[in-house]
Amino acid sequence: MPMAPFYTRFPDLAFEEMRTVYVQGHPRLPDGHYGFLELYCNEKGCDCRRAILQVVSPLTKDKVWATINYGWENVEYYESWMPGDRETAREMAGATLDTLNVQTRYANALLELFESLLLTDQAYVDRLKRHYRQFKEAIRNEDLGNRSRRKKRRSGT
Repeated sequence: MPMAPFYTRFPDLAFEEMRTVYVQGHPRLPDGHYGFLELYCNEKGCDCRRAILQVVSPLTKDKVWATINYGWENVEYYESWMPGDRETAREMAGATLDTLNVQTRYANALLELFESLLLTDQAYVDRLKRHYRQFKEAIRNEDLGNRSRRKKRRSGT
């Protein structure tokens, strides 16, 4: 599943609604702001119902502090979506650190922060789902536009 940042399709909305957390005096994290940058699957026809969140900080520019997978559906959904792969389905449901990306020594603490603070905020979870739907709709519309242009070229109009 190729993932792309939400801001590639909705730059203003992505930064306006990006969730940030200010940490001070946390026993396992440096003080500072942490932003949760959203990425969604840009594969046509995919309905994975998940996001990848890259935890970033303005103090370290392009450094990704943690990469978190978050699937908001239950294990049964992912089992039906990917029949025969129960282990992957379990990994897709809920929040986990992404094993395909390098994690910093702070990744586990950031995952715990994400789970305890952000995932307990239903408005934030609903926002992620809304952004997912918007992103997938933009991909569908782009695909329909591309098909329409190809059809016009073939017909010579």
